[in-house]
Amino acid sequence: MFTAVLFLLCYVLCYWVPESAPFFGEIFGPWWHVNGIINSLPMFLALLTLVAGLLAMTMIDARTFTIPIQIPLCMTLVAFAAAIVQSWIMMRHTPDQVWPYPLIDWTWAGAAFGGMIGVIVATALLRCRIVAYSFADYEEYIQGDDVLAVYPHARREMVKELIVVLPIVLGFILGWVLCYERGMPSLAVQGIAGSMLGYLVGGGLVWGIRIVGTLGFGKEAMGLGDVHLLAGVGAVLGWWDPILIFFIAPFSGLLFVAVSSLLEKMGKQFKEIPYGPHLAVATLIVVFCRPAVDWVWSVAMPSVQMPSIQKIQPSHPTVDASTDVTPRAISETQLLWGDLTYGEKAVSIHVTPLPVGYG
Repeated sequence: MFTAVLFLLCYVLCYWVPESAPFFGEIFGPWWHVNGIINSLPMFLALLTLVAGLLAMTMIDARTFTIPIQIPLCMTLVAFAAAIVQSWIMMRHTPDQVWPYPLIDWTWAGAAFGGMIGVIVATALLRCRIVAYSFADYEEYIQGDDVLAVYPHARREMVKELIVVLPIVLGFILGWVLCYERGMPSLAVQGIAGSMLGYLVGGGLVWGIRIVGTLGFGKEAMGLGDVHLLAGVGAVLGWWDPILIFFIAPFSGLLFVAVSSLLEKMGKQFKEIPYGPHLAVATLIVVFCRPAVDWVWSVAMPSVQMPSIQKIQPSHPTVDASTDVTPRAISETQLLWGDLTYGEKAVSIHVTPLPVGYG
């Protein structure tokens, strides 16, 4: 039932709530409103897959401390397919939003494609048993009915994972170098590359902390399920939101620890939960409380500008929201007018400029 309520909430916020409504109308942006559910159906299905996947992973991870890889893999494949199909649908766009997540140029598109080739190579190495899976003998150290085990060889297993990460990093760097400053690709390329870059950024953030933390503390810092979780989230939401989620999730964990400690003093028992549910909670906060998240960022990091949801050319008259524009026409306009600049949009939460010193 909770899944159905979230599905309905997504529909209401994307298409039913007027764009002019303070806060609620700004959560998903004007692109959804002007296109309607028919023209934005691929992306909407990817959004619903994200919500359903997060709920499923949260329930399973909280009970078993494991995340079935099939769930984030399904999220990723749906996101990639949605980006490809969406780019060839006759869409409308506004000066404030051309695509649901930030678009990228050829430099980062090449890095994304190279990184995904590295992912394929790394998967092939594992499937062909050229590189062994890490923690393959973990279950041998589980005693009795315990869910977790004290594993004494965690640092050794990180060597295996570093070998798996190596082709991904090399592919990312090689793609970035080969496509450096080659302009803006077509909207179809920007869409799928933006989804792939989100996958790499989301998974890379958690995987990096997992490797560094495990090498430092001698025990598994974060699960590989968390890597796949945030990678799948990035595939749906693009490259920027996983960064926000990564920094918001620890506050969810701290809040849970504080509440559970308080309730334990009152005589109620709470069992430990893994990090996956906190990543899921942070994702839902970023998705459904986006104006508030943007406002907190502008106050906490006033000198660091968040990337726009899309890139526009303010010096050139933009296409009206009521005009149907093919993705090919949008791409040709982008290439004609050169590099695109970030745009700004007025929101209901106003930011008061902070004093910056003398002068």
